[in-house]
Amino acid sequence: MDEELKCPVCGSLFKDPILLPCSHSVCLACARNIIVQTPEGDAPPHSRASGNSDYDYLDMDKMSMYSETDSGYGSYTPCLKSPNGVRVFPPAQVGGVHRHCSITCPLCHRSVSLDERGLRGFPRNRLLEAIVSRYQQRGATSAAKCQLCDRNPVDAAVMCEQCDVYYCAPCQQRCHPSRGPLAKHRLLPPSRAGNAAAAGVGGGAQQQQPPATARKPATCANHEAENFSMYCVNCKTPVCLKCLEDGKHAKHDVKPLAVMWKQHKCQLSQALNGVSDKAKDAKEFLVQLKNMLQQIQENGVEFEACLVAQCDSLIEALTRQKAKLLTKVTKEKEYKLKVVRDQITHCTMKLRQTTGMMEYCLEVIKENDPSGFLQISDALIKRVTSSQDQWVKGALEPKVGPEFDLTLNTDSLLQTILQLDFTQSKGTHTHTHTHTCTNTQPHIALESVPLVPVAPLLQLEKCCTRNNSATLAWRVTAPSSNAIEGYVLELDDGNGGQYREVYVGKETVCTVDGLHFNSSYNARVKAYNSIGVGPYSKTVVLRTSDVAWFTFDPTSAHRDIVLSNENQTVTCNSYDDRVVLGTAAFSKGIHYWEVSIDRYDNHPDPAFGVARINTMKDMMLGKDDKAWAMYVDNNRSWFMHNNSHTNRAEGGITKGSTVGVLLDLTKHTVTFFINKEQHGPTAFENLDGVFMPAVSLNRNVQVTLLTGLEVPKNIKQ
Repeated sequence: MDEELKCPVCGSLFKDPILLPCSHSVCLACARNIIVQTPEGDAPPHSRASGNSDYDYLDMDKMSMYSETDSGYGSYTPCLKSPNGVRVFPPAQVGGVHRHCSITCPLCHRSVSLDERGLRGFPRNRLLEAIVSRYQQRGATSAAKCQLCDRNPVDAAVMCEQCDVYYCAPCQQRCHPSRGPLAKHRLLPPSRAGNAAAAGVGGGAQQQQPPATARKPATCANHEAENFSMYCVNCKTPVCLKCLEDGKHAKHDVKPLAVMWKQHKCQLSQALNGVSDKAKDAKEFLVQLKNMLQQIQENGVEFEACLVAQCDSLIEALTRQKAKLLTKVTKEKEYKLKVVRDQITHCTMKLRQTTGMMEYCLEVIKENDPSGFLQISDALIKRVTSSQDQWVKGALEPKVGPEFDLTLNTDSLLQTILQLDFTQSKGTHTHTHTHTCTNTQPHIALESVPLVPVAPLLQLEKCCTRNNSATLAWRVTAPSSNAIEGYVLELDDGNGGQYREVYVGKETVCTVDGLHFNSSYNARVKAYNSIGVGPYSKTVVLRTSDVAWFTFDPTSAHRDIVLSNENQTVTCNSYDDRVVLGTAAFSKGIHYWEVSIDRYDNHPDPAFGVARINTMKDMMLGKDDKAWAMYVDNNRSWFMHNNSHTNRAEGGITKGSTVGVLLDLTKHTVTFFINKEQHGPTAFENLDGVFMPAVSLNRNVQVTLLTGLEVPKNIKQ
């Protein structure tokens, strides 16, 4: 009840409380502090303070509201400068004129203008004043009890002035220690705290309030000599007989004050019965929550002990298994050591015997006595021959190897350990259920949830490269509880850069084409199922060919092109020039290839060079902007790109000649050769992108492609 008896402005017990039209109360002194002045003429006609209360605060049409958003006056924003967050204004400068002042309720923020009577226009809340007086008398005579004891609260030892809570000594040590952030709180003896509470605000504690039975009857605010005797139902306020005679309440529904007093008391009692039931339920619920705190604490300690015991048992089992595996490794090691040591002993003995025999034979050979030598030579020869036969094939090879043919696959076990989690039983969401854990029926277990696939194993014996293509194969090391839906193969860029996906599917073999020549690629693969994606395999490094081996490409050639010799020889059915490309595509590195002239009739001018894959195929190479070429006849040659002819050079080709093309993508240039000699200067520069070998010819020419060649050394800049 303490909070009900405290002023919302000063936070102390009410002293001379007045009743605002909104039914909230404030101390008379506090009301003077929260009066604010309003602009002249802004006072609404229906918001005057009146003792006969024709002000109906439930009728919003009859009430004037002042706030920061509409007028800028009378705004009370919660803050920390007063006990319950109400901003306290300095007293208004009133010189007997109140008609331009207003007061705002600190609780509901409803504003009302003061009439010429000022605060005297608000009735005093005598009932609240009497209750506060009785409360102070009880507080002075009865000892305060601890407010934190669960059962049978004992007398309080201290009261915290900031927390406004009484503590016994044990509860104060447990809940309000004098350290940390609570060290600055002021702890008072209960007697001093009770006196301070009874004192209130303004130093009126010394003056005893008169008993409730000695109170004077309440008088009308408009007619101070008249006592209240009737109750206006329309205005919901007590009135006197003169109020009825004045006519203000003549047409209102008026009933005797005693009758309405008993009626409202009955209504309040009935409403209190419902609240009392809810309060009883709330108390029982609080008891239940406090008991649950203890249960949670006990169950948590028990469950932690159970978890530690179960994990310790897993560690113990793993330790036992480790000891068994170490025993196997030790036996294997001792067996290998014994075999090697026996072989060392046997070989050392044989070597000593052989060495001794050799030294003896050398000494015999030094002797100059023929007869004596011949007496023992036959036996020595047999011994030497027999000794040589002892060192048969395999005698000088180790019987065991240093490697241990033992493999321990812990991937699936490690993944199982990482998936270890608590099982969620059905029906454990009620507040009264308590988890228990015993040594015989533990509740921690591996959830029976499906697992993602383990890392695949790349089969090195099946992984290979050919030219600028790489083939990779892999297999699953352990079956998954959920079927594997596919694999993801990733390669880097050949320079140790970021990985990119090159294959996604169900196959376990994949060939990747179009890689850079003379490059090392890192490859890895992972599997996935309906649960998720598994871990990556170990990385394998694949190196592409140093030089390019390729042929002419029949799929992209003009339809008049005729290929033979496994697509290495080309001619044409048309008298017009037609283009054919190679099967290789280059974007980095240095590459060199040659074309051998097999047939050359009627002095045509075939063209040789590089092109994009989408170059025109029905005209001479170099006539569009997607090809860079040299066309040559039997006497001279020209460089051509985008139909621009440059750098005429003397010297041509005949049957048996070779034309070489050097594509240097480190310098971004193209250089041409005839019969192994550089022909002209560097033909083209600033080349960037992807290029393919290209040739254009007609039916008077037949050439054969030569690839896999070393780069020429005699290059002129």
